[in-house]
Amino acid sequence: MTVEEMAGQLRFDAPAIDRLGIPAYNWWNEGLHGLARSGTATMFPQAIALAAMFDTDIYKGLTLWAPNINIFRDPRWGRGHETYGEDPYLTAENGKAYVKGLQGEGKTLRTAACAKHFAVHSGPEALRHEFDAQVSEKELEETYLPAFEALVKDARVEGVMGAYNRVNGEASCVSGRLMDKLKEWGFDGYFVSDCWAIRDFHEHHHITNNAVESAALALTKGCDVNCGCTYANVLAALDEGLVTKEDIRKACVHLMRTRIRLGMFDDKTEYDDIPYDTVSCPEHKAVSLECAEKSMVLLKNNGILPLDENKLRTIAVIGPNSDSRTALEGNYNGTADRYVTFLEGIEDRFKGRVIYAEGCHLYKDRSSNLAKAGDRYAEAMAAAEAADIVILCVGLDAAIEGEEGDTGNEFSSGDKTDIRLPESQRILIDKIMKTGKPTVLVCAAGSSVNTECDPDALIHAWYPGSEGGKALAEILFGDVSPSGKLPVTFYESSELLPGFTDYSMKNRTYRYAENNVLYPFGFGLTYGNILCTSVEYRDNTAFVTVENKGNISCEDVIELYIRDYSEYAVRNVSLCGFERIKLEAGERITVKIPVSDRAFTAVGENGEIKRYGDRFTLYAGTHQPDEISSRLCGNDCVYTEINF
Repeated sequence: MTVEEMAGQLRFDAPAIDRLGIPAYNWWNEGLHGLARSGTATMFPQAIALAAMFDTDIYKGLTLWAPNINIFRDPRWGRGHETYGEDPYLTAENGKAYVKGLQGEGKTLRTAACAKHFAVHSGPEALRHEFDAQVSEKELEETYLPAFEALVKDARVEGVMGAYNRVNGEASCVSGRLMDKLKEWGFDGYFVSDCWAIRDFHEHHHITNNAVESAALALTKGCDVNCGCTYANVLAALDEGLVTKEDIRKACVHLMRTRIRLGMFDDKTEYDDIPYDTVSCPEHKAVSLECAEKSMVLLKNNGILPLDENKLRTIAVIGPNSDSRTALEGNYNGTADRYVTFLEGIEDRFKGRVIYAEGCHLYKDRSSNLAKAGDRYAEAMAAAEAADIVILCVGLDAAIEGEEGDTGNEFSSGDKTDIRLPESQRILIDKIMKTGKPTVLVCAAGSSVNTECDPDALIHAWYPGSEGGKALAEILFGDVSPSGKLPVTFYESSELLPGFTDYSMKNRTYRYAENNVLYPFGFGLTYGNILCTSVEYRDNTAFVTVENKGNISCEDVIELYIRDYSEYAVRNVSLCGFERIKLEAGERITVKIPVSDRAFTAVGENGEIKRYGDRFTLYAGTHQPDEISSRLCGNDCVYTEINF
């Protein structure tokens, strides 16, 4: 290639080079939970819901600029539901499974996954183009880098995307500190900027004077492809002596290498004969349904669930998310060929009468612009009074929590201001609860929400994908037991959270929490009674004896946590293993769960990772070994002491 041709290949919308037989190629594609923005595709539950499964065997060949493996450190961050939650280990395990599912294990890459947004990035959305995240070396290695390291070293992720913000003064896409980590880990894929992030160098971060300097800085620091338009200035940078032909060639080689690995220049690959009718096929939709079933989290149940349909004649399904397709989708989503809303799922499953009332707008004070405030409350109360039970479907959607709206994003929403439901929904809940009718509250949201009420049962449904309504109905009527676990801490109040722009982990997430916990990380009820009765440790393996003391077959998740007593340990405990299991009533088994050497390490103030202590406690249970989880679940974790 000529230098001009090579420079053209560094754009995300790379042009064809006809004389060499190289076709045009657009690098930008999204596949967070199914192929996005590209027509009909199977729509899986949103990433945060997939994390709630605590099950890594879930991905079926999606595509490209995903996964988002940032740490969901603050519940106000709008994009948190794109992630796998707040824990580095859980994020890494889900991320590795996702990458292996996307890329396959054949001679040719099925697709090229991309770990984003490298590496310290979790809001605020409104400041992302200018913000400088300040983190210590300890917090960098302890929280923000482990998932990226795992995806590069263990899953061989093909792409890494840099973030918009700065980290300790350096723009993420050109950070020498971060680029050195990729080299240390042996990364040999391609590096891409977030969309229009390089333009931020001169327009917002003010680390360069103009677009030519920004392009030069990005290219010389190791950014191979620019999602945006700034690399249109690469040849100008060459003319000014800011970059060399070798800089351009090096980036172009990285990009061509990925395209070769994808088989783009082969006569035929092993994936060429996949028929079109595979798209949104019944088998894939069955997997989406299974994911939705396993991801919904039962947070409270006074015994009302599962519903006894023989005792019910009329069910009222009330609330703004009852019949909302948007509440199924999340963001970075495709288009399903069929959606089953919560209302439709209940209607399909229940043989009696189902009454529907919207109740209120998702966040406005009226559903119709021409009506008075509170125009749908009376209808909702009448529906509740006429029913035997109320399924109250509230929550959020991607119009309330999501990505900042700018030229690099398809639509606008942004961060949450707090962790409460919108006022319109709080009023609706209060009115329905005052009717005294039995109420199951279903919250569709991608983050921590305090519903500030006391229903008979509470289900957090996330954004459960196109089959979400069917999954909910199956759980309500006991066809399937809920078995999801929270991949994030649910807090009591946003007022007690640290400042949003404070990237210190003090009093954030379950590993460092000091107070303010409503529902803990790892918590989730089932209809069964699976208990861990003993745990032993030897040869990097936990041997957990588990028994189903209930009267139904049930799935649950065994969770392993480690407590380190050294001076550099995290404040509380850390997840170090998990295994989803299914037991018949009365069944008793012993499960082997690997525990890596990394579980016994801590991070010093200078960022050094090693085993500092010689005393540890290993816990096993279906929840975290904290007082709140034990009280909510009605049982304690078992544990064993480990000494080196």
